[in-house]
Amino acid sequence: MDTTEFEGKTALVTGAARGIGAAVALRLAEGGADVALTYQHNQPAAEAVAGKIRGTGRRALALRADSGDPAAVEGAVDRVAAEWGRLDILVNNAGAYVVGPVADLGAEEFDRSVAVNVRGPYLAARAAARHMREGGRIISIGSNVADRTTFPGHTLYALTKTALTGMTKGLARDLGPLGITVNLLHPGPTDTDSNPADGPYADTVRGFTALGRYAGADEIAAVVAHLASDAASYVTGAAVHVDGGFTV
Repeated sequence: MDTTEFEGKTALVTGAARGIGAAVALRLAEGGADVALTYQHNQPAAEAVAGKIRGTGRRALALRADSGDPAAVEGAVDRVAAEWGRLDILVNNAGAYVVGPVADLGAEEFDRSVAVNVRGPYLAARAAARHMREGGRIISIGSNVADRTTFPGHTLYALTKTALTGMTKGLARDLGPLGITVNLLHPGPTDTDSNPADGPYADTVRGFTALGRYAGADEIAAVVAHLASDAASYVTGAAVHVDGGFTV
């Protein structure tokens, strides 16, 4: 690992108190970036991640922000840029996993899903673009269900993650003249606290992948880091599947 690839850069990772977000935040810090992260409820977990970031010698901020609250989303972006004088990398990771039969998911569930999974990333990207210089990176975390909705009950979740494809393509076109790239990463089954590889349905889920296993959160973080790096400077508007062949 190149511990200087993000030297002098700052990053904001939303929803990074645990799971993929935490792994991404640590990977960027290990590459030399100062990293801020947002959380909604779990302050101890977020502060623990911030502590690990500081342990790499980098600066860290843990900010409470509900990604469904427009003012909180934009405020987090603006605070990072104000405190550190710049913002180079935004990773839209925070998400609401609202699943269930269509008959049980009405307007309230729809509004919450769209607010967190679509409006939040859009407003964060919009705010970040005001602060980013040429070479800025915006990366959103989608889901394999955007292309293959294998199980019932995922209508709302798939809807919101699919919307990120259009958002990514549009932002890539709008921000390209500024030298800012915008990409989308669709993880597949990933071993986290909320979706453990030894969970009750894990054997079934594994069976849908070509590799026959879950990803580690670090494997997802490695691809995010690549998209954030100079090596991916000509990649924009892309939707990258990191799903072990779930969608092949």
